[in-house]
Amino acid sequence: MPKTLAVWIATAGGLGFGPWAPGTWGALGTVLLFAPLLAGLGWLAYGGLVVVVTAVGVWASTAAERDFARHDDGRIVIDEVAGQLITLWPLVPLRDLALGHFDLSFGLASDPGIFEVSIFSLLVVTGFVAFRWFDIRKPGAVRWAERRFEAGAGVMADDVVAGIYGAVALMVPAYLALLVASPGSSGGL
Repeated sequence: MPKTLAVWIATAGGLGFGPWAPGTWGALGTVLLFAPLLAGLGWLAYGGLVVVVTAVGVWASTAAERDFARHDDGRIVIDEVAGQLITLWPLVPLRDLALGHFDLSFGLASDPGIFEVSIFSLLVVTGFVAFRWFDIRKPGAVRWAERRFEAGAGVMADDVVAGIYGAVALMVPAYLALLVASPGSSGGL
């Protein structure tokens, strides 16, 4: 059980104590809350949530580093929560649009309806994978941000940048889904 409120926040309510790959647990916990709850906040309220989680994450990460006696301890996953929220932000206005479904049976099942997955769900999964890829691989500015800042700001910075990269990468399939789902899509958005 976490000793302090800061550790509880930094570990995203204990997700950071997962048995393996704690950063993945933090990002996955965020994804599981996104579609049923967080995406319904609306674009501006969601942006406010991102700002609050990031700011509180800097404070909590700094305090948790002292408790764990280690910089960017693996159990600190509030940075993954913030980065995953940033990556999924472009999907917030798409939540209530009828983007359609994708048939995963590939014509092999007698009842293909049980193999249908919403395109919105596929975009959420794409956002999860994109964020984790940028967070783990740390290309360009992600690595720079990781090395540039100290304490909690250093813990959070690389994941914020990875989240921005993920959001940009997610915009391409999201835009394509909108084009395909929009009636008269040949005219664009």
